[in-house]
Amino acid sequence: MVASVKSPTIVGFDTAAVHVEVDLRPGLPSFAVVGLPDAAVQEARERVRSGLANQAFAVPARRVVANLAPAHLRKAGPQYDLPIALAILAATGQIRPEALAGVGAVGELALDGSLRRVDGALAMGEHAVRDGWTRLVVPEQNAAEARLVGGERVLGVRSLRHAADLLEGREEETRSEVDIDALLTMSRSSAEMPDLRDVRGQAAARRALEVSAAGRHSLLMTGPPGGGKTMLARRLPGLLPPLEPADAIEVTRVHSIAGLLEPGQPLVSSRPFRAPHHTISAAGLVGGGRYPTPGEVSLAHRGVLFLDEVCAFAPSALDGLRQPLEEGRVRVVRAMASATFPADMQLVCAGNPCPCGYADDPSGLCTCPPGRPEAYRGRLSGPVSDRIDLHVRVPRLTTDEVVGDGERESSADVRERVAGAIAARRERDQPLPNGQLSGRDARRVADAETGAERLLAQAIDRLGLSARAFDRVVRVARTLADLDGASRVATPHAAEALAYRERDGSTPRTA
Repeated sequence: MVASVKSPTIVGFDTAAVHVEVDLRPGLPSFAVVGLPDAAVQEARERVRSGLANQAFAVPARRVVANLAPAHLRKAGPQYDLPIALAILAATGQIRPEALAGVGAVGELALDGSLRRVDGALAMGEHAVRDGWTRLVVPEQNAAEARLVGGERVLGVRSLRHAADLLEGREEETRSEVDIDALLTMSRSSAEMPDLRDVRGQAAARRALEVSAAGRHSLLMTGPPGGGKTMLARRLPGLLPPLEPADAIEVTRVHSIAGLLEPGQPLVSSRPFRAPHHTISAAGLVGGGRYPTPGEVSLAHRGVLFLDEVCAFAPSALDGLRQPLEEGRVRVVRAMASATFPADMQLVCAGNPCPCGYADDPSGLCTCPPGRPEAYRGRLSGPVSDRIDLHVRVPRLTTDEVVGDGERESSADVRERVAGAIAARRERDQPLPNGQLSGRDARRVADAETGAERLLAQAIDRLGLSARAFDRVVRVARTLADLDGASRVATPHAAEALAYRERDGSTPRTA
């Protein structure tokens, strides 16, 4: 007797359907799983046997073969426990085979037959909708997540017995509705973000942070230790607009596949802020592994990726940022598989000018030998640095800034100006942030005045700007104009944008 049930599986960032077929034949009792399974899938034999017995089902004393098709697709993880068990129940007549028609199932079985959560339930719910499955049976802990996209076809179950009873109609389903808008609204009202008011001094860096938020520009802050670089970076998410429902689903999908969703949190409702340690590998930063999984650039999708002490990162890891910075996605190719992950993140880097941190500081405290600061800064390669829109120095705080307690602008005040700049961009029917425009589109929407055009043209030779860097200056100038409520890029906007390309922070003359 052969019975089958479908099961969704994660392949990189995509999904595929696996047909779980079970065949029962006379012979010595045995249990084999075929179809390119890994060790965790092979171990399903013992979990399924124990789950069946402890849920008061008959364990067939026959030769059992479970085939996971297609055979060329590598199967990994314990998520096939539930579909294998359901197919055995159908093959032995303990549930009707018709009950599994058009049904997909996924879940890890405990030895007592209860179900444990799996990763990637949201993507699996999307697959069930796309393929027109009538039901998708998932562990109860994954039900709310899968229902974000799968809706009423998602069936959350506590155990193998519960799944069988629901599919046979012996028990009524209880379902709680999942409202994405309500989840986002509740999260916004309860969120406590770090406030920019806590940052002392650093007017230039605060301005750069505002420009970065308004146009989604990448940012590099350099300066001695203790200047507030990390504090500034951690306050950037509080300046960005809230996640839209579609973006929240995208972010949740990435985190779900990576297994990072918190229990009881079906939706990532705020912009991610990822701050990996500088010892991270290239695969950990951009994604990888034998079977590719999302890296930090993808986990920061629609949010902020903060690299503290950027020059302490491995150059090979930093060079991997070039594709995501340009394209907003990253393609990971390995011998066993390849995958493309979204990586539309906002890069913020902070670093010291040398290993001791005090090169170019007026205090004269630098202890590095000659040439060491240049070699240290050279770990951030030219191609990566060229792709960073805003370069700003964060100097050591003065005595008055440290001990003073003057009034400082809050994140709410800055967020209001950022929202105004974003509204101005949308009023001219521009869907993409300024930081993501192509060179041609950036020049068109900039509509620079004559003086600004002349200054930008002169800066190409004076600052040695590449074509890419020039386009990025134009994008920043457009954002500055939006913050000022100007319809065209004027000379002051161009001058300030060019200042962010100079390492010493000086502004070019406008003559």
